[in-house]
Amino acid sequence: MLKLTQKQIGQRIMELRKAKGMSQEELAKNIEISRPSLAQIELGNRSVSVFELMYLSHVLGFSTDEFLSSDFKAEEEIHDETEKANQNTDLRISVPELQVGKFKNVLLYILERCAGKPNIGETVLNKLLYFCDFNFYELYEEHLTGARYKKLSFGPVPQKSDAIINQMIEGGQLDRIKTEYHGFPQTRYIPLEKADLRQLSAAEMTVIDNVIRLMSDWNANKISEYSHKDMPWLATKDGDYISYNLAFYRELPYSVRVYDDEN
Repeated sequence: MLKLTQKQIGQRIMELRKAKGMSQEELAKNIEISRPSLAQIELGNRSVSVFELMYLSHVLGFSTDEFLSSDFKAEEEIHDETEKANQNTDLRISVPELQVGKFKNVLLYILERCAGKPNIGETVLNKLLYFCDFNFYELYEEHLTGARYKKLSFGPVPQKSDAIINQMIEGGQLDRIKTEYHGFPQTRYIPLEKADLRQLSAAEMTVIDNVIRLMSDWNANKISEYSHKDMPWLATKDGDYISYNLAFYRELPYSVRVYDDEN
C-alpha cells in the first residue's frame, strides 16, 4: 500500500468531492466535522483519522484500498472498456463493455419513472442500476449497459457513473440537486430530457420496468440491505469488481431466471 503525505490525501479528497458535485460545507456536514476542518484536510494541513476516512469512503463512494493506491483516479475517463476474460475458468465468460450511450438512456428512463419519488436519491439509484444490469445478464447472458460495479461498504456502485453524470449535467440532460430525506443529506437527479427509447429493446425495458416496479419505493436502507444478500455481492471481496457470472448462482428471491431442476 502506498504511503501518502497529508497533502496527497487532501488533494484526493478534494478531487473526489468535486467529482460528486459537493461543496466543502456539504461534505463536512455529511462526515460531521466543521467546514474549516475539512478545508485544512484538503490543504494538507490536518491529518485524517481512520474513522473520518471511513465516513469519507461512504459519502464519496470509494474503497480505502483504492484510495491509498498509487494508480488512484478521482474520476475515470469515459470510454468503452473491455474487461479481460478469465481464461482459467469453465464458467460462462463475462466480458462487459461499457456502453456510455446505453447507460445514459437507462439512467434517464429510470429517472423519468422515479425521479419524483422522495426516496430516489443517489444510493437508491445506484442499486436500481445494479439490479437492472445483473438481472438482464442473468436472463439473457448479455450485458445491458456493460457498467462494472465495485463492492463498497454501502452497496454496489457503478464505476465511471460520476464522470458520466457530470457529462450529462454539462450537456443539459440532467440536473443535480441537494436536499434532505428524513433528516439525512440526499443527492437527487432530475432528468431534463427524455430517454431515447429506440436505444432500448423490449426485453431491456421489461427488465428495467420490473426492477422499478419491485424496488423503486424502497428507501436507501432497505435496498442496500437487500443488495447485501445478493450472491454476486456476497461472493465478492470488498473493493473488488463484482463478476456478472455470479448472477448464475443466485437463489430466490434474487434469481429472475427459471432453471431446470437438474441444474
